[in-house]
Amino acid sequence: MSSDQPNNPLHGLTLEKIVTKLEEHYGWDALAERIDINCFKSDPSIKSSLKFLRKTQWARDKVEGLYISTFVE
Repeated sequence: MSSDQPNNPLHGLTLEKIVTKLEEHYGWDALAERIDINCFKSDPSIKSSLKFLRKTQWARDKVEGLYISTFVE
């Protein structure tokens, strides 16, 4: 069984890399405008964002979707 995922644009990317690249590209304020979650609004950090996103699938889906629409498409 192969572990390759040729149709998955997020294959090989960690959540930390995704959040870091989005923050570098948009900044916390613009991220909070695009995705309305408190971890981007109130005292944001990569660490607090990762903690929240790992527990909250709907928010993670939105972050991954923004990453794809920003950097992949």
